[in-house]
Amino acid sequence: MSLRDQLPEASVLETASKLLVEDSKGNKVEFGSLFADQKTIVVFLRHFICGAYSSQLSDIPEASLAAAGTKIILIGCGEWKAIGAYADMTGFKGPIYADPKRTLFFTLGMDIQNHEVTPAGQQKPSYLTMSNTANAIYSIGRAFARPWIIGKQGNTYQLGGDFVLGPGNQCSFAHRMQHTQDHVEVADLMKAAGVTIP
Repeated sequence: MSLRDQLPEASVLETASKLLVEDSKGNKVEFGSLFADQKTIVVFLRHFICGAYSSQLSDIPEASLAAAGTKIILIGCGEWKAIGAYADMTGFKGPIYADPKRTLFFTLGMDIQNHEVTPAGQQKPSYLTMSNTANAIYSIGRAFARPWIIGKQGNTYQLGGDFVLGPGNQCSFAHRMQHTQDHVEVADLMKAAGVTIP
């Protein structure tokens, strides 16, 4: 198993669970409380402007998540004040949190920062339906339609990842992005969490 897909050690999860994230109103919440009682898909975003993956996650039926006893939460590296605009931009209706200092990102091994795209010879993931240039222009356009988000989106070089955590301090799936188009395919992430998509 490559380092990017290695499950975090118990001590790392214990440390991470005590770190604080901020909700859409700026309230500080212990990360571990978000998956203490339920299996939870946790997607770490690159920033609060990049929304293609979150838009695809928003299409997962609530009934499918409920049947699997699972929920999805998003965590970005921007400011909490950008969360409302990001939810509006992507259509994602689940909980979204902010880790502006990126302490949680780094603790869980998401320490890569770059602007690289899918390497030549590799297939781009299905959540990217436009060319790299068109996708960049579209993302910038969506941001300028919500000018209050600009400057609060977080570090655009920061890469994220996808985890299945809980209940309690356990992790059954982990994936850390290596480039900007490296989230796990949504179908594969749902399968890892035991969620059946119709």
